[in-house]
Amino acid sequence: QVQLVESGGGLVQPGGSLRLSCAASGSISSINGMGWYRQATGNQRDLVARIAAIGSKKYADSVKGRFTISRDNAKNTVYLQMNSLKPEDTAVYYCNVDFWDTGDDYWGQGTQVTVSS
Repeated sequence: QVQLVESGGGLVQPGGSLRLSCAASGSISSINGMGWYRQATGNQRDLVARIAAIGSKKYADSVKGRFTISRDNAKNTVYLQMNSLKPEDTAVYYCNVDFWDTGDDYWGQGTQVTVSS
C-alpha cells in the first residue's frame, strides 16, 4: 500500500506565498511521476504541475512563472512552491504519484488553499 501525506495549505492574502509538501510512504520503490492537481468548488480536478522521475516539469499555463514544483527522491517527497498567489488559485490541492512498474497512481487526501484578503 501507498500513503501520501500532504501539508502546507492554509489561508493567505493575494500576492502571498505558500509551500505544499507531499510525502510518500509504504511500497514506494518504483515511484515515477509526482504532481499536484487542484479542484475548486464546482469545477473538475485539473493539473497544476508535474515532475517526472528524470526531472522534467510541466505546468498549467495559469501558474507558469509563479509556481515551482520540485522533488526530493531521498525523502520521497514532492513540493509545490506557490508565489504571487491570486484568489483564483483557491482550491483543494491534491498530490498524485504514479509507479513505473505497475502503472498505478495514488492520490493524497487534499489540502485546502484559500487566497483572500
